[in-house]
Amino acid sequence: MYYALVGILSLLVLVITNYDVFFVRKKDGAGAVQKYYLRFLLSVSLYYVTDILWGAFEAFSLTLPLFIVTEVYFVSMALGVLAWTQYVVAYLQERNRFRKNLSMIGLLFFAGVSLLAFLNLFLPVIFRFDHEGVYHAYPARDIILLIQVLLLLWTSAYTLHVSTGTQGARKNRHFAIAVFGLVMLVFIAVQFFQPYLPLYGIGYLLGCCLLRAFVVENEKEEYRQNLETALEREKKELEELSTAWKLAYTDAMTGAGSRLAFAEAEDHLERAISEGTVGHLAVVVFDVNGLKQINDREGHEAGDRYIISAFSLITDIFRHSPVFRVGGDEFAAILREGDYEQRRELLELFNRRVDENRASKGVMVAAGCSEYRPGEDGSFRHIFARADDLMYSRKKEMKQRKD
Repeated sequence: MYYALVGILSLLVLVITNYDVFFVRKKDGAGAVQKYYLRFLLSVSLYYVTDILWGAFEAFSLTLPLFIVTEVYFVSMALGVLAWTQYVVAYLQERNRFRKNLSMIGLLFFAGVSLLAFLNLFLPVIFRFDHEGVYHAYPARDIILLIQVLLLLWTSAYTLHVSTGTQGARKNRHFAIAVFGLVMLVFIAVQFFQPYLPLYGIGYLLGCCLLRAFVVENEKEEYRQNLETALEREKKELEELSTAWKLAYTDAMTGAGSRLAFAEAEDHLERAISEGTVGHLAVVVFDVNGLKQINDREGHEAGDRYIISAFSLITDIFRHSPVFRVGGDEFAAILREGDYEQRRELLELFNRRVDENRASKGVMVAAGCSEYRPGEDGSFRHIFARADDLMYSRKKEMKQRKD
């Protein structure tokens, strides 16, 4: 009866150590490797059930049930080999002859053992029980075990060889398969000479426990590496997004806010005005004078330098306000907080600097400023239009002085 007890204990350990695979994880959401691993565990569970029944029937000398369960025993053994080869192929993610050969061997082994089990119903080629219920093994039984030993030897040798020449996840995966194979190989080899001992089941027990330990640790390490890769990729994407954002929202030549940035600021202020939450607000509109003459006389590179000088003058005075390039030679500044409070002084300082540039042939910029008037301005465009009109008045005044 101890034979059945070993099977019961092994089945309980298998279920406990793989509880999440059997019951917790949703089968439909599992990946391909997880599904193959579950199939392998189910085939091992079927083997243990037949082992348990074999031990119980053998203890009570129930010959017919013993014969039937032994037939199922060999088929479940072959099914376990098939499920194992399929899991190994999926887990190792190989794309070579080893993958094809292992898959084919698993299928042929299962088909061959199933055929031998069927023939054994009529002619003892694997085993038989005499009239006293004594088990007798036949050559096919030894051949079945020998093929498994050779298959495990080949698989372990290959995976050990790969694991010694690689690093990271691939090394760990191959090493886990090699360890399982070597454990099973030893117990099956001993099973040759001890048919009444549950060595095959014990090999499954130890092999599955070791495999579980290796696989879980490998999954943790792979998860950590994948997480690091994902974080690095996300960091790179954020940097690229930040660069794209700067390109889209910054004028390439001057460094001022782009027209897109101004349009978004305008939309934001329109909503704030309509909701009555805008607070203090003023807009200064700038227009660079004489740009066409410089382009015609000195070239566009000189014109670009002239525009950059104009932007430098604007930001030197309105240094606490966002400045946008809204046209080829037009800028706009949105004054808030301190610059709003000093808007008149700043505008006078700006105009004085421009007037000083007249004598030194420096950059000439016309500016007009207008503030938000609650109850009168229902749109940001109204404020901008007044500032624009004041800028043109200043521009006309500057032209008259020149004349």
